[in-house]
Amino acid sequence: MAIKQLTVFVPNRKGAMVSLTDIIAKNGINIRALSIAETEDFGILRLIVDNESAATKILEENGYLIKMIDVVGVKIGDKPGALTSALDVLDKNGINVEYLYAFMARTEKHAYVVLRVEDNNNAESALENAGFHIITNADICKL
Repeated sequence: MAIKQLTVFVPNRKGAMVSLTDIIAKNGINIRALSIAETEDFGILRLIVDNESAATKILEENGYLIKMIDVVGVKIGDKPGALTSALDVLDKNGINVEYLYAFMARTEKHAYVVLRVEDNNNAESALENAGFHIITNADICKL
């Protein structure tokens, strides 16, 4: 089951990130993972939050352009080569990874990796068949 990721376009200027994160915090929404890529004029912020519907609504009300997409989350061991093993499964199944980012769990010695791929269902099946645990929205809410 894919997890929801918010992609938010953020102006690349002083104070823009603190304004966005302040809006999220003041509305009781917890950020579980994030990644940002920048250009000269704006950043592309990717967020995994504990309440994507509320986050989308409040950010849109504050003028942010947002796209919600499904991504694959996979739990991997926190050891050398674990990421390569997961990526190798996808490669052998002909699945292209468009981007990825990772975050650590608070209580486990695992990393959670978020993958944007062309076919979420195929990627999830391939990873599960190889013994990897797929992350769900319920898992995200427990973090």
